[in-house]
Amino acid sequence: MIILGVILAILGFVLAVPVLWTIGIILVVVGLVLMLLGSAGHAVGGRAHYY
Repeated sequence: MIILGVILAILGFVLAVPVLWTIGIILVVVGLVLMLLGSAGHAVGGRAHYY
């Protein structure tokens, strides 16, 4: 999810498409939050690890 978000953010920035930029940033933030919760030992969506 983080990689997809970075790719969309870069494409949105380069191609000047604000929707892609916004979706990319949101995916990066959500991916980082899920990764931090998973690495802290909290179950995310019924899974102990998120990757």
